[in-house]
Amino acid sequence: MLYYLGYLIFILSVALAAGGIVLSIRLRNTYHHEIFSTLLYYEVFIYTFGFYGIWGQAVIKALLSQYISAEMLARFSEIAMLLGLPFVIFGWLMLIRFSFSISGRKYNKWFVPVFLTINFAILVAVGYLISVAAEIKPVILIKSYFIAMNFLWTVIASSMILFPEKRKTIIHDFDRRRIAPALIVILILQCIPLFFYENQLLIAILFILTFFAGNIFLPVYLSYGTLLSAFTVEPEKNLSFEQFCKKYEVSPRETDIVREICNGLSNQEISDKLFISLQTVKDHTHRIYIKTNVRSRVQLINLVKELKAR
Repeated sequence: MLYYLGYLIFILSVALAAGGIVLSIRLRNTYHHEIFSTLLYYEVFIYTFGFYGIWGQAVIKALLSQYISAEMLARFSEIAMLLGLPFVIFGWLMLIRFSFSISGRKYNKWFVPVFLTINFAILVAVGYLISVAAEIKPVILIKSYFIAMNFLWTVIASSMILFPEKRKTIIHDFDRRRIAPALIVILILQCIPLFFYENQLLIAILFILTFFAGNIFLPVYLSYGTLLSAFTVEPEKNLSFEQFCKKYEVSPRETDIVREICNGLSNQEISDKLFISLQTVKDHTHRIYIKTNVRSRVQLINLVKELKAR
């Protein structure tokens, strides 16, 4: 039974990893924005760690348990995990870079080498402790390292997304308020089973599922949970009003509301003119703001004027 369960979880892991990478590639090819290249690298690095550092343990135990001693098997497992950790470090780097970009921040040329130097220095220290501290179980040291560093970089990434640099975020507040907390929730769901893990199979399966499922969140949300009109590289100029509405996927009723907003009508005046309720006007206006990545009527009017959409 456990044999078939292992196969099932592995197939699911492959499907989730492939799905995250494919969605990231589609986002990059569709919108041609740097953040989606960064997202793709994040997916590749984090899932490479998942298969090399996490599933590698299962493969080693399945293939070598009958041929070598338990002590040697544990040593092989520890080495494989340590060799897989550089991939997760690069994954964290891509997550931080993604958060920099999506929150409107810019990092200087020293950020990447400093980040890598700090993280690899800590990793070397962990490896050294494993080799000299016989009283500390390597599995406890490695999982403690992963929990601590994963917590640190995920919280930093979430904070940058939630509090953008001088309101320069390239995504709408609607999305920021969902992405940032979701990353923290995923972090907690991943760390809880790992915190209690001590070679228990069911807890290991739970961690694997939360790891692979959690890391597909960003490409899934950006593909299906939001509207990405703001990610076009350069705004087109000299659009007609109809072309403007088509560009931002504005519906016919929303088109009427955009037109009246540009004519200077208030929500109540729009409600009276179009024979719809005031709440309906507010709901449509909120969706228009999300689609066009603006936060106010003034910004919407300015966007229309900027694109000469008249």
